[in-house]
Amino acid sequence: MSKSEKIKIAIVGVGNCASSLIQGIHYYRDRSPEEAIGLMHWEIGGYRPGDIEVVCAFDIDRRKVGRDVHEAIFAPPNCTTVFCPDIPPAGVKVRMGPILDGFSEHMRDYPESHTFVPADAPEPGKEEVVAALKESGAEVLLNYLPVGSERAARFYAECALEAGVAFINCIPVFIVSDPEWAARFEAAGLPVIGDDIKAQLGATITHRTLTDLFRKRGVKIERTYQLNTGGNTDFLNMLNRARLASKKESKTEAVQSVAAERLDWENIHVGPSDYVPWQKDNKVCFIRIEGKLFGDVPMNLELRLSVEDSPNSAGVAIDAIRCARLALDRGVAGVLHGPSAYFMKHPPQQYTDDDAYRMTEAFLDGSWDTKVHEMPDTGGRARKPARAGR
Repeated sequence: MSKSEKIKIAIVGVGNCASSLIQGIHYYRDRSPEEAIGLMHWEIGGYRPGDIEVVCAFDIDRRKVGRDVHEAIFAPPNCTTVFCPDIPPAGVKVRMGPILDGFSEHMRDYPESHTFVPADAPEPGKEEVVAALKESGAEVLLNYLPVGSERAARFYAECALEAGVAFINCIPVFIVSDPEWAARFEAAGLPVIGDDIKAQLGATITHRTLTDLFRKRGVKIERTYQLNTGGNTDFLNMLNRARLASKKESKTEAVQSVAAERLDWENIHVGPSDYVPWQKDNKVCFIRIEGKLFGDVPMNLELRLSVEDSPNSAGVAIDAIRCARLALDRGVAGVLHGPSAYFMKHPPQQYTDDDAYRMTEAFLDGSWDTKVHEMPDTGGRARKPARAGR
């Protein structure tokens, strides 16, 4: 049976990802397990998707700030698929957040319907944000800031620590994978999951799976690329290449970590490619892998994947939120290594997806030793490929 209490969450960034997440919470609320298509787990620790409740939200766009969060998720420039339109008001107003580096100046050159429009409202300080988190009763803070929001992401991580809430970092700013930050959350008794959310079935998880398949089948990879196009504000934001360093590292390392041998930098390209406005929230991925089979005979693989970007990560976020709450219930603090490796592109330690899946399942049923990261049922420890230097 589902637990009667709610998992109270706060969201930073009421964009397409938040829209898909909130729609999903309500979409699955009245469904049976048999009807719950698209979820990795129907129930985690007694919690179902509908047990999640947004109690606090921050944004900087004037079309969202001050509106009920359930209205704001449908406001421009959000452009993701609406699959659950009839959502009652939440009674939670979107609060103005500090802008910091959460907005790239080049986005002012695009039509308002496609870009952020910073609100003309006072920006709160840390004390105000911490107070809002505490007053709302939030237990988990979900970071959905734009790529490249280094200062803003760290600001909200500090706020989570001071407010005493778990932190899920869905963007490629290295917080959970930074030992100093991880240690601070552990010392505070708070669980963290991160960094940079993987889609349910997106470009990176597909590229990783193919790379792992080549390794297991003895095919030598000589070079590979992953090119992505999309028309949402995430892709528009990433036209500023200066904001892409951590994103590119996160996506590249996710693939490198499962390869039989690390590829030289000139033989691997993984990252966003271009902004195509009419694609809206549809993301198109092109993957090419070149290699050699038995007898040094050359081969190549090409794949095209088309997905609605934001719903593709919402189910993963729903699982991450419930894992964070389960950790709070159990008194587990610090990095949740299994969920981080399974749900995120740049966890503190990279594992194969098979091992990350087993670690996560072991965490869910309570059989995984969170201190030594022992792998149940494998007779040893998970494979931990070397990480690239920063």
